[in-house]
Amino acid sequence: MSVRSFEVLPADAGERLDRLVARRLEVSRSVVQRLNAGGMLRVNGEETSASHKVHAGDEIEIRMPEENLTAEDITVLVVFEDEHLVVVNKPAGLVVHPGAGNPSGTLVNALLKRGIAGGEDPQRPGIVHRLDRDTSGLMVVVKGEPAYSDLVRQLSERRVRRVYRAIVVGEGLPPTGTVDSPVGRNPSNPTLMAAGIGKQAITHFEVLRKSVGHTMLRVRLETGRTHQIRVHLSAIGYPVYADPLYGTAVPGHRLWLHAEQLEFTHPVTGKPLEFVAEIPADLRESARELDASFDLW
Repeated sequence: MSVRSFEVLPADAGERLDRLVARRLEVSRSVVQRLNAGGMLRVNGEETSASHKVHAGDEIEIRMPEENLTAEDITVLVVFEDEHLVVVNKPAGLVVHPGAGNPSGTLVNALLKRGIAGGEDPQRPGIVHRLDRDTSGLMVVVKGEPAYSDLVRQLSERRVRRVYRAIVVGEGLPPTGTVDSPVGRNPSNPTLMAAGIGKQAITHFEVLRKSVGHTMLRVRLETGRTHQIRVHLSAIGYPVYADPLYGTAVPGHRLWLHAEQLEFTHPVTGKPLEFVAEIPADLRESARELDASFDLW
């Protein structure tokens, strides 16, 4: 049994308990209502109805039943593997690890048979960094110690190079630039992130192609906060194309963001490792629809 808790913000006062918890956990209200019916949901230590109207300062506690991880036959392209780690090219639409509302069908389920392990969260074995569900591209997942601790340290010391390709909405960006602004939970909607609050976050970008209304960028993460690239680019007025959270959804198109390059030092052998993942066909097609010149990679 895992326990999650949070304090009700003033902006959330008066909201139904089930709606608030569903938004925080990113699950459906029916999932929350089942948890509540099973006595897994408490407000200030007391059970109450799903329709209960919360007050600012209330302490919400959710007890989540642990689910045993199972290996699943999910196709994921492996670009490198040894006894210590595996590097994959994650497809868009695949969630990285199980969580509320996603008990299975994740990258973790796909890689369990390969021996991934490490870390304190049994639902996230071997996960040292993540990609958003709709972001494709390169990720490294480890198979236990000492690889886990070493790669976590490399990430914290900013020695892992993570480079993305993005198309953003808008024109007029300088040839290169840096967005240095904290990223944290949006106080008015905790399911989203926001710039200007939270932990330090630094994103570097370089303009690759220009078009009428859109710009193609190479983006490098110096830090790795949740939704960092999407939040930072939106904050400076250039949201990622087809971003339904921080920009504008585009029917028939997905978030135009791809983790293109990954470089780090092998945590056991000390050998430098470099990987490149080609732009997926769906992103190439949507780029061509925006401007033919975007096909010049």
